[in-house]
Amino acid sequence: MGGVDAQNGETSCSFLLQQLQQIWDEVGETDEDRDKMLLQIDQECLDVYNRKVDQAVKSRAHLLQALGDAKVEFSRLLSALGEKTYDGIPEKNSGSIKEQLAAIAPALEKLWKQKDERVKEFLDVQSQIEKISSEIAGTSEQVESPKVDESDLSLKKLDEFHAQLQDLQKEKSERLHQVLELVSTIHDLCAVLSIDFFSTVNEVHPSLNDSTGVQSKSISNDTLSSLARTVLALEEDKKQRLQKLQELATQLIDLWNLMDTTEEERSLFDHVTCNISASVDGVSIPGALALDLIEQAEVEVERLDHLKASRMKEIAFKKQAVLEEILVCAHIEIDSEASQHKIMELIDSRNIEPTDLLVDMDNQIVKAKEEADSRKEILDKVEKWMAACEEESWLEDYNRDQNRYNASRGAHLNLKRAEKARILVGKIPALVDSLIAKTRAWEQDRDTIFTYDGVPLLAMLDEYMMLRQDREEEKRRLRDQKKFHEQIKEQETPFGSTPSAARPLGTKKVVGPRANGSGNRRLSLNSHQNGSRSTTKDGKRDLSRMVAPVNYVAISKDDADSHISGTEHIPSTP
Repeated sequence: MGGVDAQNGETSCSFLLQQLQQIWDEVGETDEDRDKMLLQIDQECLDVYNRKVDQAVKSRAHLLQALGDAKVEFSRLLSALGEKTYDGIPEKNSGSIKEQLAAIAPALEKLWKQKDERVKEFLDVQSQIEKISSEIAGTSEQVESPKVDESDLSLKKLDEFHAQLQDLQKEKSERLHQVLELVSTIHDLCAVLSIDFFSTVNEVHPSLNDSTGVQSKSISNDTLSSLARTVLALEEDKKQRLQKLQELATQLIDLWNLMDTTEEERSLFDHVTCNISASVDGVSIPGALALDLIEQAEVEVERLDHLKASRMKEIAFKKQAVLEEILVCAHIEIDSEASQHKIMELIDSRNIEPTDLLVDMDNQIVKAKEEADSRKEILDKVEKWMAACEEESWLEDYNRDQNRYNASRGAHLNLKRAEKARILVGKIPALVDSLIAKTRAWEQDRDTIFTYDGVPLLAMLDEYMMLRQDREEEKRRLRDQKKFHEQIKEQETPFGSTPSAARPLGTKKVVGPRANGSGNRRLSLNSHQNGSRSTTKDGKRDLSRMVAPVNYVAISKDDADSHISGTEHIPSTP
């Protein structure tokens, strides 16, 4: 900021600052306050400069925008006129912005004038085209002034319009061909849908009736568009009818399969089911999609639905029987009575669609089959184990028979069976170990307890092994006791005394899962899995808590662990 002499009535920054210093001295302002005021004065000065700079920037931006718009307009005009270059374009791209604007203005004026002349040429040729087109359309209305596409005013486009004038006669022939094709398509669609053809085409235009000559038929844009819309509407109607008919056909087949309908009854609706997988274009037989045919199929579906409701319980019980057979064969416990009661409640309450109920039962059957397949290998080993246990039980009885070596009838057969039984019994520990390993792997893979007729299999195997161990200990004890009595007898015999007969001690017998030929395959359980044992008041185990839920393939592992309990090793049949 330059200073000005204060005596001439003007002030400068230095003079004003000097005055301000004098005033501060008189007032007694502190240095800190003076610094703050000076900083404030500097900031205000900067604000003034910034505003001026902003105004200058905006002014420059406006000029640049105007220059850019001019260049864009120049390029647009060149493009519209189909010109790649222009002789009048200024070569000077330097200098100030205002100089550049002044240089491009004359070129723009020339291009605008050239554009106006070209537009007049387009208007002239397009007006002629519109006039001939109105004759082809068969209208006598006043032709409106055509709209010129100012984005393309090139000579090439103008030549195209001139060529179009020569093609109008050819276009008439092409339009007539299109009309005839559309009318033929409408005829075929009306035949399939059983719709009156003549009334349909008369709604489009009366000249389309077969009574008029070919050359007299309307070939206007409205006629072509109306014909195209009619074809689309008929095709959409055909598509919807076919979809409806296919849905009805699917329902009929499902209901027939559900109720075992005879082939004779099904053949009455062959004209419906024959198009169940047909495409829209594949249906061309007259009357194939008539409304009365669809209504007939709807009535039949409704009749079968009412019939299905009355037979639903019978069908549901058949599926339940199939499910129960799968579960029984897989030794999965199921409460048949409760299942049937639940089915009755669901059907009577009508809270579920019968079809949904059957689908749910089909899903249960599929899951039950999958579960049975996953259990097959283990169940086969269980069968082998049970057979071995039966032989073990028979061998125990055979070994206690004092007359087993007598020459009685069939003694040699029993001897051979005993030899085989000893071999089979010797394999039981390895078989049980393999069965335990596979059962645990199965449970870990599914996080579910493997039950056998409602009883956890591992618990059965654990108790069997414990009973077997107890039996071995009992045998050792009896052998020691026998040896002790023999020693006493040897000591007493030299003195002529007769030893007192020792009361025979019975052995603890390991009862296998089929002991005594019982068909019930449950063992009494112990609960080494959870480390606790629970009994009822009379000392017997409560197995009622181990009954599997109705229609349930497996119980969770945590629930089964809490249910396995017992206090003593009491042999029983599983």
